[in-house]
Amino acid sequence: MNTTDPIADMLTRVRNAVRARHETVSMPTSRLKEELARILKEEGYVKDFALLKGPTSQKVLRIQLSYSGRKEPVLSGLRRVSRPGLRVYVSWERIPRVRGGLGLAIVTTPQGVLTGREARRRQVGGELLCYVW
Repeated sequence: MNTTDPIADMLTRVRNAVRARHETVSMPTSRLKEELARILKEEGYVKDFALLKGPTSQKVLRIQLSYSGRKEPVLSGLRRVSRPGLRVYVSWERIPRVRGGLGLAIVTTPQGVLTGREARRRQVGGELLCYVW
């Protein structure tokens, strides 16, 4: 399947899997998707992720979702901000705080994919990929 926005596809797959209370979700991988999964793991939104060999030569990214006590998802929302039709770039001073600091913004910068907090700390701006809460 060839999508015009693979990041939006990833976020939608994760959002749907969380709503359906699945343990894992799989998708075709890319470097950017791996970095997004790494940030989600570091911030505690997902348990783990792994790169697996798919049915073809394409590798598959499998994300293990995280739930709290009574099967309540840790991840309650994902929203794509910058998209192919409307790119959104921000300077480090203008990186938004998501949900009053309870969520996070993910920014792709010249120093790699960073959380909004880390990008502000390093004083580096970039493309605002998505919000997570």
